[in-house]
Amino acid sequence: MEFYQYILIFHIMAFMSWMAGLFYLPRLFVYHVEHMDKPDYIKVVEIQEYKLYKYIDMPAMIATVISGVVMFTLNPHLFDMGAWAYAKIAVVLLLVWYDLSMNHYRKQLLTKTCTKNGKFFRAYNEFPTLLSILIVTYVVLKDVPVIFTGIMIVLFAVIVYVLLKHAREPNLNVVEEELKKL
Repeated sequence: MEFYQYILIFHIMAFMSWMAGLFYLPRLFVYHVEHMDKPDYIKVVEIQEYKLYKYIDMPAMIATVISGVVMFTLNPHLFDMGAWAYAKIAVVLLLVWYDLSMNHYRKQLLTKTCTKNGKFFRAYNEFPTLLSILIVTYVVLKDVPVIFTGIMIVLFAVIVYVLLKHAREPNLNVVEEELKKL
């Protein structure tokens, strides 16, 4: 148990790095699908997607999961603390699935077989935010507040709906004109 706090620190840092990758990779996908007509730009984005996933996101996910398993192994009492530990594990498994789906979309974009648009990736980008809020809430409170969880799921469902149905695609000509002025 003497090293437990250090493993916890490592776990938190790995989780933060993992979340950074999960927050940014779908944003790169938005840029990728919205600039398909610019091959030079797409090449740069593909390199960024690859390096972010392979060198930051995936190692951070593995480090988070392994350090979490080590913490539960060193302190099996965590399993006796109530439903929050199991809820956290369930949400982490959803994050792992989400992460693997990001690699799936990355490969589809690379092979030009992806049929998703910028709106989809903007909406899809909301899921790690929701899941990270739930994880942090469960860990800090050592509880699973059902009403809070339900409210957060409904709130994020509304956000995703608005992004998918009502968000307008950006006017890239206006953005390019503004960049030229700089």
